[in-house]
Amino acid sequence: MNIQAKFIVAALGIAALPLAQAADFEDFGRVVRVEPRVEQVRTPRQECRTDYVQVPVQQERSAGGGIVGGIAGALLGNQIGSGNGRVAATAAGAIAGAMVGDRVDNRNGQPSTVQEQAVRQCRTVEAIEQRTAGYNVTYEYRGQTYTSLMNSDPGNRVRLRVSVQPVDTASQAYSQY
Repeated sequence: MNIQAKFIVAALGIAALPLAQAADFEDFGRVVRVEPRVEQVRTPRQECRTDYVQVPVQQERSAGGGIVGGIAGALLGNQIGSGNGRVAATAAGAIAGAMVGDRVDNRNGQPSTVQEQAVRQCRTVEAIEQRTAGYNVTYEYRGQTYTSLMNSDPGNRVRLRVSVQPVDTASQAYSQY
């Protein structure tokens, strides 16, 4: 290869050097202010407690008192009156005796024992939690101030991706129409 060809290749390489530069590069900006972005989150939860209450326990009713009372009432009713009156008195005595005997045997339906029973009572309440949902970061880069929402606190400086694009005045002129 002659010297002139080498010179032309070198000149073309130097001329193409600005075209080979990256359009994006990284730099750092100075952080001016960081404000946590806090939001309130409502979370429903259940609060439960157990109360103990006294519950009356109904005893089983027995028929023995009614039967014995009915027989005793019929015998007493049979001793009163004569003829059809004796039959009516016997029937009335049997009914009254059965009622009295049942009440005496079953203590007038009153519960005889009380039992303690656990009752669980629950209610839904809202718990309010505060969570950090990011950081509003204000930073300076080359004399300009910018604000951006970030996931974490960057510290004293923020890493930036800088993009360089040429302004095409012809495309701007066409976009106005």
